[in-house]
Amino acid sequence: MSQDLQVQEHTMTPPPQAASFSYATLRKSLPLGKIVGYLVVLFIAFLYLFPLLYLLNVSVKSPSDYLFQPSGLTKSIDLTNYTRAWVQGNFAQYLGNSLLYTLVSTAISVTLSLFAAFPVARGYVKWGSFWYVFFLAAVFLPNPLIPQFQLMLHLGLYNTQIGYILLNSGVGLGPFLIIGYLRSVPKELDEAACIDGCSYFRFIFTIIVPLIKPILVTVFLLGAINVWNDIIGPTIYLADDSLYPVSLGLFSFYGQYQNQWTVLAAGIILVAAPLVILYIFLQRYFMDGALAGAFK
Repeated sequence: MSQDLQVQEHTMTPPPQAASFSYATLRKSLPLGKIVGYLVVLFIAFLYLFPLLYLLNVSVKSPSDYLFQPSGLTKSIDLTNYTRAWVQGNFAQYLGNSLLYTLVSTAISVTLSLFAAFPVARGYVKWGSFWYVFFLAAVFLPNPLIPQFQLMLHLGLYNTQIGYILLNSGVGLGPFLIIGYLRSVPKELDEAACIDGCSYFRFIFTIIVPLIKPILVTVFLLGAINVWNDIIGPTIYLADDSLYPVSLGLFSFYGQYQNQWTVLAAGIILVAAPLVILYIFLQRYFMDGALAGAFK
């Protein structure tokens, strides 16, 4: 009988109430500093994403819809702006030129940065600290536009693809980032490769390059963005329309009396799309290389 009463009392006992959610609980789980950090990140993300979303909204508007509501949401999606931008901007030809300039120039820049950074990072040259500071200071120097233009004229490279590629093959910030990353690679690898009779170039390309792939991808992306989005350079050094990169194709949407804003927005999306896709596939290497190259 007593056992039955104990079982009955146990079954009649109300279940424990769930812990009530309160502001104090939230503040305990998320400190004030972390909440402020999240709000700052969201605000910065909004500042970056809002122009892109607004541009995408304008690119799918009809000209009449944009005329009556420039800042409002589109009522219907008009994809003909992209076909018009592709044809009118001559992107089929200009895209090939941009791919040539970007890939070749960036490949040369990454290779030069690697061979300039390796002996400095390893201490194989005198005054390594001086060269390290020199690579960093060179980034902040102004562009010698007039001497470059005169040099291009005297060398016969003005209005040529080779000349424009060589102009964009500078090292920039590449050696500075690569030096910082190479310092995390053990120097004993150099000694082991030397004992095994490995040549200098074979050691660089077969051992060092796979180990520092993230920073090389970072340098490649930074260089590709500069070359792909360059407008001043091709305007000055390329006079032939057939040599123009895709960035100059956007000027075809500007008129003397009227600008084609919807087609221009679609053209900007087409120009930016290859870099966005490239970054999506290489973002893991980019983040690892950027952080490691800056702080190591």
